[in-house]
Amino acid sequence: MCGIVGLHLRNPELYPRLGELLTGMLCEMEDRGADSAGVAVYGDPTWTPAGQGAVSLLDVSVGPDEAAAAVGDVLGVGVSIQILGTTYLLTADVDSEKLLGAAKSALPEALVAGFGTDLAVLKGVGHPRVLADSWGLAGAQGWQGVGHTRMATESAVTPAGCHPYAVGPDQCLVHNGSFANHATIRRTLRADGIVFDSENDTEVGARFVAHQLAQGRNVETALKELCATFDGFYTLVVSNHDSFAVVRDAIACKPAVIAECDDWVAMGSEFRALAHLPGVESARIWEPEPEVIYAWTR
Repeated sequence: MCGIVGLHLRNPELYPRLGELLTGMLCEMEDRGADSAGVAVYGDPTWTPAGQGAVSLLDVSVGPDEAAAAVGDVLGVGVSIQILGTTYLLTADVDSEKLLGAAKSALPEALVAGFGTDLAVLKGVGHPRVLADSWGLAGAQGWQGVGHTRMATESAVTPAGCHPYAVGPDQCLVHNGSFANHATIRRTLRADGIVFDSENDTEVGARFVAHQLAQGRNVETALKELCATFDGFYTLVVSNHDSFAVVRDAIACKPAVIAECDDWVAMGSEFRALAHLPGVESARIWEPEPEVIYAWTR
């Protein structure tokens, strides 16, 4: 089943409340999936200082001080580290892809949960509410966030199987549903040199979109290509540093609700995820149409 949520804030006065609002959205979806959960937060100045590269790691085999020192030695500059639940969040005053390369070199066994500028990706196995508390999510700030609660159906309940999938710079994807032809598309992407971390079908969608974006396409075009290529039932939220997009499959089988007002745009698998948002009573609320790309830019 799974539950997905996304919140794009237009009013800077609400930035200090991003984590509070996103926590409420995520926890409302916990009965759609309590195996694991994850969030991506854009713009928290404590987690990801403005302009610095950030990398989120899971399954790190050494302690935080040793991890930061090892990455710093490869990078040649100081690396800061924060422990949020089971996620190691590394930041440094370098490009995020340079930091990512150093992290992979120094900690090859670690699982990369996400990377980018102003982006923290946090995920783990367990109950969504417990995980949100362990991250201190309610205190986070920023302009945008996405979240996912998982009910596993086709791959193991592991950190590698948790959403969001954040496989390109500043990019995240969360998914409710299933891709029927993911194995075929995975083989095609592997033939192009793309490496996978899991057998999860959602990772195939995320790698496909990231591959499209790396070739110069924009988010809307990438999602149109996804709709033309993937079979199955799905609702997706795709975000990057400054944009937020939603799409459903051709039958619109999986539930989704979008609400929009002057202060924010929000999406949830069910309306109850949005019901607590400030000003929702005057928002425009609708169900997204099949294969229509809804996108907003900061």
